[in-house]
Amino acid sequence: MTDLLDLLRTPWPWWLSGPLIGLTVPLLLWIGNKGFGISANLRHACAVLLPDAAKPSFFRYDWRAERWNLTFAAGLILGGTLAGLILASPESTRLSAAGAASVNALGVQVRPGLVPAELTDLSNPGVWLLLGVSGLLVGFGTRYGGGCTSGHAITGLSTLQAPSLIATVSFFAGGILSANLLLPAFMAVVR
Repeated sequence: MTDLLDLLRTPWPWWLSGPLIGLTVPLLLWIGNKGFGISANLRHACAVLLPDAAKPSFFRYDWRAERWNLTFAAGLILGGTLAGLILASPESTRLSAAGAASVNALGVQVRPGLVPAELTDLSNPGVWLLLGVSGLLVGFGTRYGGGCTSGHAITGLSTLQAPSLIATVSFFAGGILSANLLLPAFMAVVR
C-alpha cells in the first residue's frame, strides 16, 4: 500500500499523464457519445435544486439525462479532496528560480501546497474581492465562449470545431493577460 501511495504522490511524466487525460474524451465519446464539459454542471445543478415554480425556462429540461456529467463532476471534487488530503506532497511547489522570483515579487511565498496561503485567508477583504471578481470573469467568459476550457479545448478541438479553436486561443490569451496584468493588480489589493 505504501508503494502505491508513493507512486500516486510523485509527479508522473508528461508522456504518461497527458495521454491518459487526453484519452478520456475519446473514451466518453466511444462509450455513450458523451461530450466532455464541466461548466454545464452549474445549469444541471440549478435544474435539480430550483423548485419548479421558480425555474426559468432555461432550467426546464430533462436534467436526468445529464446525471453522468453531474456524477463526473462529483468524482472530480471527491478525487481532488482525496488528493489534497491523502496524496498531498510535503515538498514545496517546484518552480524555476525565475518563476519563484516572479511569484515572490507579487508577495506570495512559495511553500508546500497548491494554493498560496495569501490567497486563502478569508479574513482578508482583498481575498474576497479577488475571489468575487475572478469568479465573475470566469463565469462570464465561460458563458460568452459557449463552454469551458475542458469542453472547447478537449472535446471541441478533438472533433475539429473551428469555434473551439477560437475559444481556446482566447482562453490562453486571457490567461496570459490575467497572469501578467490582473494578478499583480489583485495581489496589490490582497496585501
